[in-house]
Amino acid sequence: MHRIAVIAVPPVTAFDLAIPELVFSVVEVDGAPAYDVVVCTAEPGVLATTGSVRVVVDHGLDALRDADTVIVTGSGRRDDFAPEVLDALRQAAGAGRRVASICTGAFALASAGVLDGRPATTYWPYSEEFTRRFPRVDVRAGVLYTDDGDVFTSAGVAAGLDLCLYLVRLDHGATVANHVARLAVVAPVRHGGQRQYIESPAPPERGTGLAETRAWALERLGDELTLKDLAAHANTSVRNLTRRFRAETGLSPLQWLLQQRVDRARELLESTTLPVERVARLSGLGSAESLRQHFGRKVGVSPTAYRSGFAHAVTPPST
Repeated sequence: MHRIAVIAVPPVTAFDLAIPELVFSVVEVDGAPAYDVVVCTAEPGVLATTGSVRVVVDHGLDALRDADTVIVTGSGRRDDFAPEVLDALRQAAGAGRRVASICTGAFALASAGVLDGRPATTYWPYSEEFTRRFPRVDVRAGVLYTDDGDVFTSAGVAAGLDLCLYLVRLDHGATVANHVARLAVVAPVRHGGQRQYIESPAPPERGTGLAETRAWALERLGDELTLKDLAAHANTSVRNLTRRFRAETGLSPLQWLLQQRVDRARELLESTTLPVERVARLSGLGSAESLRQHFGRKVGVSPTAYRSGFAHAVTPPST
């Protein structure tokens, strides 16, 4: 079982602290829990939060000794961290353990020197401060999360969910991660390069913006969807559709559609024995050659190499 140690730094951001257990505690593989999550802190006991509640943390930083992944969550503190916390983070990173931060937890990682020379992000209102204080960090101010192999950072609030789901996806594949996302009632995938926030959001013509159109498109990925098709469903012009799509997702409609098709192909490659040609057709990528090109560009390996990493293929669907 993969052990995850979550470091609470008071005053704790309660939402951030809850995210890792919310996501990882529901992951099962072959009917067994895949993760063991323990929350720890420098001085166990009752901890202040950034709100009106208090939390009780029973474990000290010795919980990090057996951890495979160490996550430091957001807090109201961006400097003057306990030396024990910084030492623990340095030791974890030095030992090759996976290290991650949620929201302002990146300030702790940076203060420990873990982010030197690496890409990183944090909650956007603090990006300028983060950049000024840590010039050796490659700050990616606008993105949701960063992946530098064994060190990960995320932006604020819901971006912590995105990062944790991404880690599940790395560990167990798209099928498991998407199931966890459904349990959490969140979007299965918001990619790290997506923007954190919208400076000038367009007012939706209907109460749900373009969410209905995106859901409609997800059910038809195997069809030849065009910009005109999407615009017609949204009851708007192609120009307005494109503007609103970028505002809501950070991507153009066709970029978003391509990403969803690659993700669909990943799921099919993981969970079925369908031929690559059939996977390409069902995911809307057309031909096996088109699948190989787009898959290699987005995922970094060929469809065949990706599939070889998953031994739990099941009976192909009839669709």
